[in-house]
Amino acid sequence: MSKPTAQSHGRPLRSALRLILIRVFLRVFAALPLRICHAMGTGLGRLAWLSRSGMRRDATAHIALCLPELTPAQQQQLVKHSLAQTGQTLTELGQIWRGKQPQIEALVRGIEGKAHLDQALATGRGVIMLAPHSGAWELGGLYTALHTPMTTLYRPPREPAFELLMTQARERFGAKLVPANRAGVKALLLALRRGELITILPDQEPNVGEGAFAPFFGHPAYTLTLVYNLMQKTGAVAILGRTERLARGQGYRLHFYPAPAGMYAPNPAIALAALNAGVEQMVRANLTQYQWVYRRFRRQPEAPIGHTDQGDSLPPS
Repeated sequence: MSKPTAQSHGRPLRSALRLILIRVFLRVFAALPLRICHAMGTGLGRLAWLSRSGMRRDATAHIALCLPELTPAQQQQLVKHSLAQTGQTLTELGQIWRGKQPQIEALVRGIEGKAHLDQALATGRGVIMLAPHSGAWELGGLYTALHTPMTTLYRPPREPAFELLMTQARERFGAKLVPANRAGVKALLLALRRGELITILPDQEPNVGEGAFAPFFGHPAYTLTLVYNLMQKTGAVAILGRTERLARGQGYRLHFYPAPAGMYAPNPAIALAALNAGVEQMVRANLTQYQWVYRRFRRQPEAPIGHTDQGDSLPPS
């Protein structure tokens, strides 16, 4: 019987050390005022800009690709602001993942379009809420789960220890997280048939065989077909949602929108194009708070646009 190698011992040790560091990070930022967290996040974004990091390169490439109507100076300014928002996404996580229920509810300073969610739930057909990587999507999911049964699809991270921390944080107010596999899809289907709410990140790139190309900001993006399939099987209602981060640590505002009519089309090409059009609508509502570092276009019909197939810069969703 062969002896364990030093490398096999090192992997669990590295994983444990990373988990300790993450827990310390969350505790430290949970204890700080939100405005301080956001100020420090802005500093991280500034550092990412000054160091010419991979995040800066990704955001620059994506903004140039998607927003050619902006001048080069406007694009660079948007990159700077978006990196600051990305930094705030990280430093606010302590309060969002560790906050008690009264704290989470106090962070939400307003809700716009809630009637769209209420009307969709009232149909009894099940509701699919599509919430892209815009603003504080983590908070939006937590807050919504406080008020209605909710099942959320997520992509398991590479670190199993981090997965447990993440699921415990997201499920602590009643949400049910299900992994992006066959069992998870079955759980989503059952939740919809019970007339409940499910949430999906619609701009997350699916695995090969789980998507199709559809235009996003005028360019082909490999798009999840699961939403279309669930809607066709169950007759569920779709809505769009985003969580706006307010300035100077004042809290957050939730926004809900009706889904584009084309999402209900039986033709999958029309439905997927409408889904991406709805996401684009939400992105344009607040360009700086979209996670432009997210590698949305790395898989292309023939060849990737300027990127290798590497992991994303943000915590897995």
